Amino acid sequence: MSDEATLIARKDGRIGRILMNRPKALNALDSNMIQGSLRALKEWANDPHVHAVTIEGAGDRAFCAGGDVRALREWQTTGNRHLADQFFTEEYELNLLIANYPKPYIALIDGICMGGGIGMAVHGAYRVATEHADFGMPETIIGFFPDIGGTYLLPRLPGELGMYLGLTGLRIKGTDAVHAGFGTHFVPRADLPALSAALAEDGLPALARFAQALPDFALAPHRATIDYCFSAPTMLDIVARLEADGSDWAKAALKGLRAVSPTALCFTLEALRRGANLNLADALAAEFALTKTTMAYPDFAEGVRAMVVDKDRTPKWQPPRIEDVDQTVVAAMFG
Repeated sequence: MSDEATLIARKDGRIGRILMNRPKALNALDSNMIQGSLRALKEWANDPHVHAVTIEGAGDRAFCAGGDVRALREWQTTGNRHLADQFFTEEYELNLLIANYPKPYIALIDGICMGGGIGMAVHGAYRVATEHADFGMPETIIGFFPDIGGTYLLPRLPGELGMYLGLTGLRIKGTDAVHAGFGTHFVPRADLPALSAALAEDGLPALARFAQALPDFALAPHRATIDYCFSAPTMLDIVARLEADGSDWAKAALKGLRAVSPTALCFTLEALRRGANLNLADALAAEFALTKTTMAYPDFAEGVRAMVVDKDRTPKWQPPRIEDVDQTVVAAMFG
């Protein structure tokens, strides 16, 4: 492939390499990248010369900042919903393939890893995070929910960390992301090129030579509070527990919740609770159905407009407050 390709897939020694190659767009996923990844992984699955697969992002700013939500908004609002369905179908097929891949799949994560980028990484068995790795699932800020298997992944993080991160959209970085379960190994950015080369030479055993011990988890002092507040049965109860806590940490969490779509908070809460009892394939199927109803709700188009298209950062949510969300509207989104 040429250097201009948005995805470069090649064999290198013992491994197959996938490079997401849109550095100016923070390696955000387009259809060609998803389709190219599917082709390469299917081909390498039966190639005896490929012992493992690595995936990384071009440049030093991002592993992958997510899917192309600008295109999804356009398809939704112009009556081309079938194109959005095709995108999700292929993306979710890729997520499931990564999760069930018969060979070691190793994500080398340096920089931003959000939304669809998490789907390209966290379903794999090995997720190497550098000190610059920056994980987040901020879908509620665009009136959406953590898809790409997020409703399966987040409830399986320790305690209520997944609920906290999935609702607020707040990020978790570096070694803290390994503590939380997004990553499996920590390797400093300076060592990443040497690790990448060693994987091609020696395969998976090279990983153990480069992984470093973790410092303490920065969220450890707040774990009990997170578990208490975010295990509350409703969004209003979560808000009430955070308000009653009153700590600086709780105020930051409340600020995060108040910035995003109130309706998206409510359907995300329900989706995550349901996902805790589903396998990945069933969670992805449920997410696909939920994309149809949630993207048709006005907050999705408005959220993408405010955060991605016009970038004025002032979305007009319907309704504007968590307290005013009609729970019958939320329930109808699940059929």
